[in-house]
Amino acid sequence: MTALALDVGGTKFAAAFVADDGTPVEPKTVPVPGTGVWDTCAALLREVADAEPITAVGIAAAGPVDTRSGTVSSINIPEWSSGFPLVEAVRSLFPGAHVALAMDGAAATLAEQRFGAGRGTNDLLGVVLGTGIGGGIVLGGRLVSGRTGNAGHIGHIVSAYGSEKCTCGGAGCIETVASGTAAVKWARARGWEGEDGAALAAAAQDGIGIAAAALERAGTALGQVIASAAALTDVSLIVVGGGFAESGTPLWRPMLASAARQARLEFIRDLQIVPASLGVLGTLVGAAALTHGHE
Repeated sequence: MTALALDVGGTKFAAAFVADDGTPVEPKTVPVPGTGVWDTCAALLREVADAEPITAVGIAAAGPVDTRSGTVSSINIPEWSSGFPLVEAVRSLFPGAHVALAMDGAAATLAEQRFGAGRGTNDLLGVVLGTGIGGGIVLGGRLVSGRTGNAGHIGHIVSAYGSEKCTCGGAGCIETVASGTAAVKWARARGWEGEDGAALAAAAQDGIGIAAAALERAGTALGQVIASAAALTDVSLIVVGGGFAESGTPLWRPMLASAARQARLEFIRDLQIVPASLGVLGTLVGAAALTHGHE
């Protein structure tokens, strides 16, 4: 077992060996520091590798990424925001190893297709709901990367519910409506005083009107975008994961109803939308899957 997986998030790094059945072995995490980011990442990789011979490293990173140059420009990591040559840096740690890079949402989608809720399905779309919204596409059993590795970034499809400026520089992206951050912001602007998406979901479950309305709005908007993306990609399955996806019925009921109303073309009328099954470790699992055939 020589394939090593690295998950580059906005606030933490995670690394582990991943077994052939998709099980991460004793994953380790460290916070992303304000400075000395690569030094921290490199120390984690060395600790997990523990002098084992490394022949392949899979990297899943919060985007944007550029798989052509091997760079990561994670918005939430200032030191890397203009583009850090992560693939080259990892190769310098493990000379001769095959290093594969993908966007984190794409890696999570690949993991669900290989080992999770999409197992046995060759064509699916993944959606990851958290502080932002990411995703990925698998068609014909293969991960679709696109020209630069950013295919499937569903969070930047414009929503009819959206109008606010997005971190991408545009306006009205579904990320500004249906991410945990956006839903909390919308509710707080209307008098709700909670702190985060988990609290918002709990308040909605308790029937608090503003919280319930925030999740109704987020779910309805998300369902519309999911149905549109399904029509574009001709998939029959959508796997939805991420922390905010665990908000329960107040989010899922309007999302499913909205998608059903929108998905009226014959080839997507049987569209299924299901929860992801691999949880927070799915991104590591997907990172390792990128290296299959090179271990």
